[in-house]
Amino acid sequence: MYGAILWDNDGVLVDTERWYFQATREILADVGVDLTLPLHFEHFLASDNGTAHLLAERGLAESDIEALRQTRNERYQRLLEQESLTIVGVRETLQALRPHFVMGIVTSSRRSHFETIHRRTGLLEFFDFALTQGDYAQSKPAPDPYLAAITRTGLPASRCLVIEDAPRGLVAARAADLDCWVIPTEFTRAANFATAARILERVADIVPLLLAGKSR
Repeated sequence: MYGAILWDNDGVLVDTERWYFQATREILADVGVDLTLPLHFEHFLASDNGTAHLLAERGLAESDIEALRQTRNERYQRLLEQESLTIVGVRETLQALRPHFVMGIVTSSRRSHFETIHRRTGLLEFFDFALTQGDYAQSKPAPDPYLAAITRTGLPASRCLVIEDAPRGLVAARAADLDCWVIPTEFTRAANFATAARILERVADIVPLLLAGKSR
């Protein structure tokens, strides 16, 4: 029986992936790169290659890549401050689960972006801790974020459940020997999630599955 739930942030708790895609697509277009959805999936959701890898392939200098990355982060920050981030059912799901589980957020987001997001959502009241970029050595798909999270729960890995939406998160969870339930998004729906313990349609589906287990 699970005692802790470890939640990915972007795409699971908040609808931010579309805005990250938009900001990244805009800055790449400035240097002649067309960021399609398949390319976004390959470099940002299936792996941790990211912007630097895409631009280095096209011969840009590291200083130019860093300047473009900074511009992207600023555009993304503005979108996070202005656009809707709500995913239907998230607040109600967290409210139902909070009394029964230790809960943490495990994300590859920058701390500044994470704080901007959750100043608006009010969701942090449901969590015991949050780990962001800089709180562990390597980002997903490395297991480091989830290994750090297991330690924070005070429970063994066998009692921790991960909720993810993307392949790199699933790989990280499984590498940390954790069960993982996946809720695919429009960006990840066609991905291979064969190693997930469950694949769900919506976040609200988690509640009856976990609370039924608590009642036995």
